[in-house]
Amino acid sequence: MTDGTADDHFAPILEGVGQSDYERYLRTDELLSLQKPAAEMAHRDELLFQTVHQSSELWLKHACFELEAAAQLVGDGSIAEATRLVGRAVLGLSLITDQLAMLDRMSPWEYQEVRKVLGHGSGFDSPGFVEVKRVTLLLGQAFQTALDTAGVSPERVYRQRVEYGDLYALAEAMTDWDGSLRAWRYRHVLVVERMIGDVVGTQGTPVDQLRKLLSHRYYPELWQVRTRLTEAAGT
Repeated sequence: MTDGTADDHFAPILEGVGQSDYERYLRTDELLSLQKPAAEMAHRDELLFQTVHQSSELWLKHACFELEAAAQLVGDGSIAEATRLVGRAVLGLSLITDQLAMLDRMSPWEYQEVRKVLGHGSGFDSPGFVEVKRVTLLLGQAFQTALDTAGVSPERVYRQRVEYGDLYALAEAMTDWDGSLRAWRYRHVLVVERMIGDVVGTQGTPVDQLRKLLSHRYYPELWQVRTRLTEAAGT
């Protein structure tokens, strides 16, 4: 027989719902209730579909949080710390890109049952997707201001990498981010083609229109500098 002291030592001390502080801190009761219960599903794959997209929104929220902070840090002159945060955002984007493979495990025919309950839902309406555009441009503006302040061009930063090491590292991290965005869009298009073919999405957007977005670059100057360096090298 015990006096309950050991159990009391691990008893939750945080406010909230749940039998443990883990559940209360992460609000798992609320989090795990955000998906449709089985009785309300049009098809069992709705859980898969919601899990992939809801977790994507969380990672996009985090990536945008880091990118906005990075832009502020660049403005404050803390280039190295900004680069570290951009790296976090890039990793988060790679996670949501990789998890799209889960949607490849859905049957195209059975997906049509899920599609019936999506209404006019579209990836274009994703809060994370909309926010990505804003903070990506914000970081680009901060980077350009930093270049102007230093009185250098992207080409000079790349040619004199040692002298401008922090700016070079940030430029490469931003290139990683831009490239990761393109990879994410490409992977998404593949999923759409695999699920519905070459017809239209839930908002009537032809798949071909989605493909046109694949060539978009948020930081074109960071890609063009590579061409200029190659031309200057004469190789």
